Amino acid sequence: MRILIAEDLYLLRDGLCRLLEAYGHEIVATATTGPETLAALLEHRPEVSVVDVRMPPAQSDEGLRAALAARKEVPGLPVLILSQHVERLYAGELLADGGRGVGYFLKESVFDADQFVDALERVAAGGTAMDPAVITRLLSTGDGPRRLAGLTGREHEVLALMAEGLSNQAIGRRLFLSESAIGKYTTSMFGKLGLTDDEEGNRRVLAVLRYLNG
Repeated sequence: MRILIAEDLYLLRDGLCRLLEAYGHEIVATATTGPETLAALLEHRPEVSVVDVRMPPAQSDEGLRAALAARKEVPGLPVLILSQHVERLYAGELLADGGRGVGYFLKESVFDADQFVDALERVAAGGTAMDPAVITRLLSTGDGPRRLAGLTGREHEVLALMAEGLSNQAIGRRLFLSESAIGKYTTSMFGKLGLTDDEEGNRRVLAVLRYLNG
């Protein structure tokens, strides 16, 4: 894959480049500021990019805003946000188009190179890769849980726990229900949300994204 790395910390940027090259991928460009990131994304149009949220010059949300601006110019441009921070407003905007070709991971949650590269490849292929910790932080701020029209109260409970990154088995334990019962609720929920069988690999993430976008 042709990959762009937007990260202002030298050691992390260099480490990511070496890691991804070791997996056989090509680093087409690196960027250390928000403006550099936007310019590089539009110039190189990488197959996927790894972008930090907070970058110079202001160290606020320049990286994430650069990714959003690039995706407006090049719809569907694959971006995986890798940061120490969850920016609720812009994260919601990033996910608002249905979550195609997007990912969001916290640096502290990445413990395995294979897992990270697999997530990056899924994003490059137009899929989604969401860190459960990011979802939990998004849910823990703002105006509380959202209720999607058409879902029953129990389906909403299942979806909210799914958004925390829980498996069907773990959801069942939390709600004192069998795993098969949770499977029936998720199947019904996917149907009501219009998530078809051919999206099986992403249906849980897509359902969560719709939940987060209310």
